[in-house]
Amino acid sequence: MGDNPPDHELADRMALTTAAQVRAIGDPLRTTILQLLHERAATVTELASALGRPKSTVAHHVGVLARNGLVRVVRTRRVRAIEERFWGRTARLFFVSAEPSEAGGERDFNDLEVAARESAPAYDEGRLWGFIRHARLSEDQVSAFWDRMAAVVEEFDRLPRSGETVYGFAIGVYPTDHPRLPPAD
Repeated sequence: MGDNPPDHELADRMALTTAAQVRAIGDPLRTTILQLLHERAATVTELASALGRPKSTVAHHVGVLARNGLVRVVRTRRVRAIEERFWGRTARLFFVSAEPSEAGGERDFNDLEVAARESAPAYDEGRLWGFIRHARLSEDQVSAFWDRMAAVVEEFDRLPRSGETVYGFAIGVYPTDHPRLPPAD
């Protein structure tokens, strides 16, 4: 499969600038489809098999992703009398580039909430590794730090696919009301 999945050309990053695009990635099934397509291009039949869902359901969700520019047909092959389409992501990393009011709708997803839900069984099995830290930072500092975290996400995305276990990787920065010390004298 090489050192640079998936198996087709795609952009490194894509800004999601419309409410429809944000809604498209907000659906858990569509997010899972995008994650599967991070490994390699796949047909609707392959995706339906991996997801344990009917082909019609998966085809609908692939259509939503395609209409919003998140996936595209990257190749085809003829199987009997039917042209089979392989769908691939259009970018390695999708990110919301506008505030909700500018994008035309509220954000209806939370990657860290998804990670918390997915990681519960790993926690129960003693197989969850994680850290949480708090630091008082300027907007410039947190912006620069986020750029470095995005590079780590890209590194994770480019790892060759192997093994039998799919691992989740969650990363985020968020403001809190965590206590802080007063300025030193």
